[in-house]
Amino acid sequence: MKIRILMVIVLVSVPLSFSKAESNTVNNLLQNYEKQGANTADAEQGKQLWEKSFNKNGERSCTSCHTKDLTQNGKHVKTKKDIKPMSPSINPERLTNINKVNKWFKRNCKWTYGRECTAQEKSNILVYIDKSKKF
Repeated sequence: MKIRILMVIVLVSVPLSFSKAESNTVNNLLQNYEKQGANTADAEQGKQLWEKSFNKNGERSCTSCHTKDLTQNGKHVKTKKDIKPMSPSINPERLTNINKVNKWFKRNCKWTYGRECTAQEKSNILVYIDKSKKF
């Protein structure tokens, strides 16, 4: 009986811990971007950036690899590697690690936009991804 109760507690608390970690990570990142000059983050502008096409060795957008539906798997256009959904509601590990978020922003902005994203762009995309669980 004690093992069953313990299992229930663990199973209930794990998603809650991801949610809290995700929230803390997102809030910390947004505060950092604000210190770098970003204004209030706007999910709608993040969505527009997510879907906007850029020309660098052909048309590229975030949706080229991640799709427009953040709850679906993506596939890298060059490597064909599968990409797990971006939405934290489907992939609870998303937005839980500041270092990973920063790493992927740097890499993917350079790949897609041909440059690093500004603090405002990161802020807008971050809230768009974060709110995808609510759309």
